[in-house]
Amino acid sequence: AALGRCSYIRNSPLRLDVCSGRVVLSGAVPSYFLKQMAQESLRSVEGVEEIQNELEVSTVRARRSLAETGVEVVA
Repeated sequence: AALGRCSYIRNSPLRLDVCSGRVVLSGAVPSYFLKQMAQESLRSVEGVEEIQNELEVSTVRARRSLAETGVEVVA
């Protein structure tokens, strides 16, 4: 839900693995800014004690993943 409120990454195909207050964030985003925004959007979530940001910054991979989810990418 926290990632859904962040307009920068709302439609990004990200994966969250959660266990005992630890969140592992993975997937691909097209910029370091979006990688940081994804992480920061989780900081305010109750119960999150640790965030491991494994997002890959890859324009090509992120665009491919977004296209697979039906999100139009305009360059």
